[in-house]
Amino acid sequence: MTAHQIVRVHRVLAQSPSDLSGVKALVEQGLLNPKDIVAVMGKTEGNGCVNDHTRHFASMAWCHYLSAHLNCTPEQAHDQVALVMSGGTEGVLSPHFTVFSRQWVEPPAKRKEARLAIGVAQTRAFEPWEMGRMAQIEETAQAVRMAMREAHIASSEDVHFVQIKCPLLTMEKIQAAQKASQSVVTHETYESMAYSRGASALGVALALGEVHADQLGDQVVLRDMHLFSSRASVSAGIELENNVVVVLGMSSASSSELMIDHTVMKDAIDAASVTALVSKYRAAQSLDTSQHPKAFKLVNVLAKAEASPNGQIRNLRHTMLDDSDINATRHARAAVGGVLASITGDTALYVSGGAEHQGPAGGGPVCILFGS
Repeated sequence: MTAHQIVRVHRVLAQSPSDLSGVKALVEQGLLNPKDIVAVMGKTEGNGCVNDHTRHFASMAWCHYLSAHLNCTPEQAHDQVALVMSGGTEGVLSPHFTVFSRQWVEPPAKRKEARLAIGVAQTRAFEPWEMGRMAQIEETAQAVRMAMREAHIASSEDVHFVQIKCPLLTMEKIQAAQKASQSVVTHETYESMAYSRGASALGVALALGEVHADQLGDQVVLRDMHLFSSRASVSAGIELENNVVVVLGMSSASSSELMIDHTVMKDAIDAASVTALVSKYRAAQSLDTSQHPKAFKLVNVLAKAEASPNGQIRNLRHTMLDDSDINATRHARAAVGGVLASITGDTALYVSGGAEHQGPAGGGPVCILFGS
């Protein structure tokens, strides 16, 4: 009989990228066992661009902390726990960590409804000339399928969010490719973030059946924006050379108290879609006729944000792509973060910029983690 998993999610505020005091407090209170942590999604207060070292700083802090509890080196801790650090908390967004822990237990005697499940996997390291191309797409798709199997998520329809951390090109990697007589997808390091995110997102789409293999090729990345995943969220960074994959979904082999669902924002100001999603579960909870109904509890919101590539939002011009002082991804995070905060009344939200092939152009996937 398949063992069941119990997934717990803690959202912990951070005063700096290396501030794990809130995590340590949970451990001391017996609310979190470091050995059970399988993934951490962090929002750090850097610029989210190529030189955002707050992501690496946060990852290092976590690796050193976890290594003491996992009896391994910091490098090995990075391989054992999926660390996804997303830079940029512009606007009202508040720096924080979303910590996923998992325990395996005997299945209950009475079958329950599906609940939150998590699976993690990693690809091999990519050569510089593989980033943004089919190699990254195919390896990512394989890792997503592996993570689904680990989570005992039976169908792609039960997957609601796939969070990926992917690498980018630096000048050193570009020069290494030139020495090896290999071409890279771009010589612009910032643009390489978009290519890496886009290829990774298409890998998710391939794994979940949102696109077919015969639709894909090197030439479609960042070009055919009609191809996308409605459940992919990808963040690029300098702190790794491979893709780290976290699959979140619903499984009947889960005994968690939490659940997950998703929607897609059609553009950066699509509050209606998110409001409808949250309201559906709030309304269902209010209709609970049990003797002691519990209140709906929103644990966190995970979202992608993007400056519309056609320069317009609902037929009105925006200037995010023309600002030479502040990058468009920073504008987008601030805009979407403000919209989501107005809906939830909360600012410690995971909003990641750069949604290439992640939802429709100018929009992006949004998921809610909730319980009662």
